[in-house]
Amino acid sequence: MGRRFEASVMLLLLLCTSALAGCTSGSTMSSNEDTTTEEQKLLPQWEVGDQWLYTFITPQFGEDSARLVVAEIDDEEGVYRLGISSEREAQRHAVINHNPFLGRVTLDGLSVYENGEPQQVFSFPWTVGDSWTFTLLGQDWTATTDSITNGNARVSATSDEGHEISYTFNGNNEFMDSFVWRDGDGVRQLRMDLNAARSGYSGDVFFYRAGDLLDSLYEENDQEVYDTFLDEGHSTEGGWNTLVWYLDVEISQGGSGSLSMKDHAGASPLTRAWGSGATEKGAIGTIPSNTGEYSLTVTVRGPGSFVHLRVAGALVFQWTL
Repeated sequence: MGRRFEASVMLLLLLCTSALAGCTSGSTMSSNEDTTTEEQKLLPQWEVGDQWLYTFITPQFGEDSARLVVAEIDDEEGVYRLGISSEREAQRHAVINHNPFLGRVTLDGLSVYENGEPQQVFSFPWTVGDSWTFTLLGQDWTATTDSITNGNARVSATSDEGHEISYTFNGNNEFMDSFVWRDGDGVRQLRMDLNAARSGYSGDVFFYRAGDLLDSLYEENDQEVYDTFLDEGHSTEGGWNTLVWYLDVEISQGGSGSLSMKDHAGASPLTRAWGSGATEKGAIGTIPSNTGEYSLTVTVRGPGSFVHLRVAGALVFQWTL
């Protein structure tokens, strides 16, 4: 009797163990299944107020967070207009173009604009192995869809100059989960990470549509350097609403530097002076646009000292949602 009871118990334990093993195996297989739907591969349809909160990381400005927002839908032109919740981020984009996804985005493919032309950054419907080309961030790219899993399309692209970008488009969130750009030396120039995707944004949204006017590096020189640039306004829209300037300055120990900008009316909207060991990294601001010629006087003294000045004209757009 005792032996039969023990045998029955052992048999029952074996059956339970086998059943558990089967459940565990089935669970593992289930977790590895791709849940991507056909809808997640298709071109999304955005609405005004759709928003994506990103963390932006750049060498010039470090880490910052702001929301990309669908501010307007222009059916006649066939574009969405994407603004950003931070006006300072909009100004940064205007002068160093570090966020290429601001501004116009086409309804028919979410193509972004570079040099006035729409660029096919995304390839809908997403298909593994699909390859295409586009221009972005001053580079000509060849892109490939590497994989699609759980609604996420992963893309990698390279340029002839050795730059690399990689990004993931999330079919559920209808925009990118991440975007990373590295230059030819492998230095990361931009990283975007999605923190949240929502609808129904309420508040102010900004976009600065810009054109480059000056990008000059002034290095050590015992004499004053004179330079000029011309503010002719936008090619089709007339005068700029404002000019955006950017400064990156480093003065060595024992050195000095100065900058003076004057418009054709004699006004001095931007002046700076730096002493020994001074730095001014990623400074940014705005000055009035006064159509005509601007003159610059720059001094840079001390080995290794430099002043890097960029100026862009900008048309300012603001929406209140």
